[in-house]
Amino acid sequence: MSKRYEIELSGAARRQLRRLAPEIKRRIAFKIDSLSTNPRPKGYTQLETKDRRYRIRVGDYRIIYKIFDDIVLILVLDIGHRRQVYRNL
Repeated sequence: MSKRYEIELSGAARRQLRRLAPEIKRRIAFKIDSLSTNPRPKGYTQLETKDRRYRIRVGDYRIIYKIFDDIVLILVLDIGHRRQVYRNL
């Protein structure tokens, strides 16, 4: 059996998720939940940052996260529209 990653959302990611429209929120929550079994799904990209962040797309929205394989944890750092999410990196 493959390991299941625990998922944590940063305070900022939690606030961003709360502000989204219900349908978008549902789609993003589903994608975040799917990371627990596959943290590197088809279409994921490693960003060019010092601390090895990754992103996945959900329509026009992006989920920015870090993978901690040693402690089996996914930390969701940022959720936002593609125009804005990369500004804080």
